[in-house]
Amino acid sequence: MGNGSMGVGGIVIVFLYLTFLLLLGAFASRKIKSASDYIVAGKSMGFWLFVMLILGSTTSGMTLLGVSGLGYIGGWPTFWEQIFVPLTCAVAIIFYGYKLYGVCKKKDFLTLQDYLAYRFESPKAVRAISSFAVLITSLIYLVGQYTAISIVLKWLLGIPQIQALLVGAIIVVIYVLLGGLYAVSWTTLFQGFIIVFGVLGIAPLVINAAGGFGAINSTMAGIDPNLVRLSFPQQHPPYAGYAFATPLFLVSFFFLLAMGLGSAPHIVNNSIAVKDRKYFKWAPLVVFVMYLAVMYLVKISGMAVRTLVASGAVVLEKPDDAFLAGVKYALPHASWSLFAVVILAAVMSTTDRLLLVIGSCCGWDFYKQIFRKNASGEKVTFISRIAVIIFGLISFLLAIKPPVLLAWLIWMGIGVMLATFVVPILFGLYWKRANRQGAIWSMVAGFSAAVIFGAYDKFVVKLPFHFSFLAFFISVFFMIVVSLLTKRPSGKLIEESKTGFFIREEGD
Repeated sequence: MGNGSMGVGGIVIVFLYLTFLLLLGAFASRKIKSASDYIVAGKSMGFWLFVMLILGSTTSGMTLLGVSGLGYIGGWPTFWEQIFVPLTCAVAIIFYGYKLYGVCKKKDFLTLQDYLAYRFESPKAVRAISSFAVLITSLIYLVGQYTAISIVLKWLLGIPQIQALLVGAIIVVIYVLLGGLYAVSWTTLFQGFIIVFGVLGIAPLVINAAGGFGAINSTMAGIDPNLVRLSFPQQHPPYAGYAFATPLFLVSFFFLLAMGLGSAPHIVNNSIAVKDRKYFKWAPLVVFVMYLAVMYLVKISGMAVRTLVASGAVVLEKPDDAFLAGVKYALPHASWSLFAVVILAAVMSTTDRLLLVIGSCCGWDFYKQIFRKNASGEKVTFISRIAVIIFGLISFLLAIKPPVLLAWLIWMGIGVMLATFVVPILFGLYWKRANRQGAIWSMVAGFSAAVIFGAYDKFVVKLPFHFSFLAFFISVFFMIVVSLLTKRPSGKLIEESKTGFFIREEGD
């Protein structure tokens, strides 16, 4: 797939794009006066910054490369993913973000861990457990993003993978170092519009080149009639490797993607940085519709490439290259560089947010809140930046030769999010009986169960559902049982933390 065939003009466009990101980071650095400025942009994000930060934090290299690849191999039964992932954006804003915003603004919290430590009266144990899980899952995710960056830049610039990886890693680390969330939000606003309008412009051309929906559906049905149905037959093991999207698996997929992914700190933390509560009214719908359009067009583009391969018009090395191959076939050579920027925007908009979450976790949650309570804002920002450099380097080194099990590790990371964060967030916000012991047991049991079932599914016997499904319910079980068997939280805490079975209180 392409060896430096983009041309000098295309390389210049990509270079200008990357340079613009650096300049934006340098400009944003002038606004950093405190740890709050660096971590949550002074809680000053407007509506479109908020919407695009949610969309960009969720849209990753997996969205454009992996979703098209999944469409290529799995057809319509995998289309549920394209509802569940946009739904996670809405869930993160409505069910997590709205109430978190109110408490975090009142208490001047900067991270999800701040809220969890406060709500469960555990300044060290809950904070340490949740911060550890944040670092592990974010690092796994980060390696996947850097790998996607190297794939794209290698395809675009015709340079070796390690050089492509180095270019992408340096650019992202520098502008996150310079500007914190100000830089991340402004670059993501820019990148978010590129993703949306880029996919809206490019994907229909790929679909049309394959002959449109009729030709795509008839070709897929000819390969396997189940590829054009709502799900694959419910049988275990599946009759083919791609036939995993059975009704039972899709139920577990709903929990994983619609609830688990939205609880990821690099997504839910965005709600803490919003300037005004009124933005929560329309943001869920706007981001859902925009993301839904992007996801479906990318998915169908993968199916279009399957049609092109079946007709002999395109030769494909691996499914994840489907979108790249479709663009190369359907678009004029001169437009490849514009597509390159769309892919890079998708990858970098998640990568930078992950790096910032890692930095704030190390500087704010570990260094200041656990080890040095009296640390100054300047020191916290300094430690956060050092962590960005260190973890940026670690993920770069891991991505040079990605683990053979990288895809499994990424799904493991999302599964750990579901099993570790969803229950403490939901029960902390909505169940008055949830307490410190319940939260600790829930997080430890959920995290451990996700790792155990994930390894069992991968190395022993494939489960008929996503492995995190069981881990999630184990987390729920421990939260409820342990909380009921131990001391009830104080009435004052419940009142101040706005805990209860409601989203909006009277007067909100």
